[in-house]
Amino acid sequence: MRSVFKLFIVLFLFISCSQEKEAKSLKLSHGLSLDHPVHKALAFFAQRVEEKSKGELIIEVYPGGQLGSERQSLELLQLGGLAMTKVSSAVMENFSPKLRVFGYPYIFRDREHRYKLYDSDLGRELLSDGEKYWLRGLTYFDAGSRSFYTKDTPIETPDDLKGLKIRVMQSPTAINLIKTLGGSPTPVSWGELYTSLQQGVVEGAENNLPSFYTSRHYEICKNFSMDEHSAIPDILVISTQIYNKLSSEEKKWIQEAAQEASVKQRELWEIAETEALEAIKQEGVTITYPDKELFKEKSSHIIKDLEKTEPELYNTIQEIKNLGNE
Repeated sequence: MRSVFKLFIVLFLFISCSQEKEAKSLKLSHGLSLDHPVHKALAFFAQRVEEKSKGELIIEVYPGGQLGSERQSLELLQLGGLAMTKVSSAVMENFSPKLRVFGYPYIFRDREHRYKLYDSDLGRELLSDGEKYWLRGLTYFDAGSRSFYTKDTPIETPDDLKGLKIRVMQSPTAINLIKTLGGSPTPVSWGELYTSLQQGVVEGAENNLPSFYTSRHYEICKNFSMDEHSAIPDILVISTQIYNKLSSEEKKWIQEAAQEASVKQRELWEIAETEALEAIKQEGVTITYPDKELFKEKSSHIIKDLEKTEPELYNTIQEIKNLGNE
């Protein structure tokens, strides 16, 4: 009788284990450090997916460029070799041309204006443009405003950029903007920028405050100019090769968690900007507040020229500028 009971228990455990769903795992790559607010938002995203799916769907986050640069990660997504990545929309524009719009100067009035676009039908339309290139945008992560920082020359007017080698992303729009303002644009990957600044490959760069701080670029560059020439969001992207194989329930978990992470990231970002500004001041960085109108005036023709050369892009920029003014 006891042996029959033992056999029953063994069979019960075997059947129970076989009925348990094996957890599905998706890899997510990005190039930021662990203390960056966007990484924290991605960790939150992974946590919410796991909670919503009750452990059936796991997002494995690989920070610090472990799985390659942003461009390499996007190429892996297109092939289905990687599930998700966080990239700058400036890099994404090489794969999704409509996203070039974010690289143009002074199209946003303030933070609230950016949020309004991210949450609008137009914002969602721009996100979906990458689907025909096997890249589905899930949500935006705010990346604040981008400003110049340099090793030696404080940037107070566009003339101060003349001849300076300024690091830019692999973005034709970003390259054109730096040229227009008088600088010498030099594409360098984010992971190589610290060394490039050290060795004089470039003399400065442009980015937001939290990225400047968490990358420790303040150790080399002691001048930060708050010209705030552009506001280029990050985008959470999933491979359509992977996405199309997910169940409707799995897609729902991911999309809901992405939206929650986007809201969470905005809170983290606002805190990070304040903390970064105070921290770099304590590290001896000189903060300058140049007349933005000088930068706007010198770069304004970039947008004006689009009215003739690319009217569709020009109209999209005007639509963005007018959001909230209706």
